[in-house]
Amino acid sequence: MAKTQLNVRVDEGTARAARERALARGMSVNRYIEELVKQDTGEVGHTFVEAAADFMKQYESVFAEEFGAEREGRTPPRRRSPLIP
Repeated sequence: MAKTQLNVRVDEGTARAARERALARGMSVNRYIEELVKQDTGEVGHTFVEAAADFMKQYESVFAEEFGAEREGRTPPRRRSPLIP
C-alpha cells in the first residue's frame, strides 16, 4: 500500500506522550499514530472479526464435534485418559 505523508501539529505534551507510547510499544511514532487511526476507524476490529469468522468457518466441524453435544444439552462421551489403561 502506498504511503502518504501527513504533517500534524500538536502541543509538546501530546508529542511527548506519543513518543513515549510508541517507544513503550517498540514502534515508530508514525506506526503508533497509524495504529490509533485504524483503531478509531474500526479497521483493526473489522480485520479481527473477518479473521475470526474465517477461522470458525475452517474449524466449524471440529468445534461441532467437540462441543456440539454440550450445546444441545447432551452429555458428551467421556474420553479416556491415555495414561489410564
